Amino acid sequence: MNGVSYSTPSPDGAPLLRIGPTQPSTAEPTQRADAARNRALLLDAAQQLVREHGVAGLTMDAVAKRAGVGKGTVFRRFGNRTGLMLALLDHSEQKFQAAFMFGPGPLGPEADPVQRLIAFGRTRLLDIEIEGDLHRAAEEKGRFGAGPYALHKSHITLLLRAAGVDGNLPLIADSLMSALSAALVIHQVDILGYTRAQLGDNWEWLVRRVVSPAAQVE
Repeated sequence: MNGVSYSTPSPDGAPLLRIGPTQPSTAEPTQRADAARNRALLLDAAQQLVREHGVAGLTMDAVAKRAGVGKGTVFRRFGNRTGLMLALLDHSEQKFQAAFMFGPGPLGPEADPVQRLIAFGRTRLLDIEIEGDLHRAAEEKGRFGAGPYALHKSHITLLLRAAGVDGNLPLIADSLMSALSAALVIHQVDILGYTRAQLGDNWEWLVRRVVSPAAQVE
């Protein structure tokens, strides 16, 4: 575990934090199996639409058609488009949290702290490439003090400590996470023309610089 560990997930297997307030329609341990499957079907359809057409293509009508259900089913499940977007972000975030807290290496506990830091950034960049507008919308609501941002910051801080980094680790974690801001990443890709691979390589360079600053001194 390299000195970095987390408590076990909740009884239903869900990781610790969610993007937004829990909605009555989110997957609860007591949900009927068919309701849970229907919710997953709708979120998978929504994710496909975002990947193909961006967040502008995420409408209640489009999700219903892609999932092969009536529009009323989508409205009953998520309430409105905002509820659907929050549920989709939550769905993506839950999978990411499960991967870096409990999954296999290089992102999960099986790997060493430096490899986990590198994998954290590269994985987050992939999420932003696929669902960037949704992540940017979440950032604009201001989530620095709690929720997923706080968990990500704590995770990076723990990895920095396990890697033997000195200094104000929470502040260093904030600095590293600024490179993974959805707004910045979207600007770098869409306006400046960088690829996700280039941004990932830059993230790795930053991590290695922070972890082994002495190695960079001539």
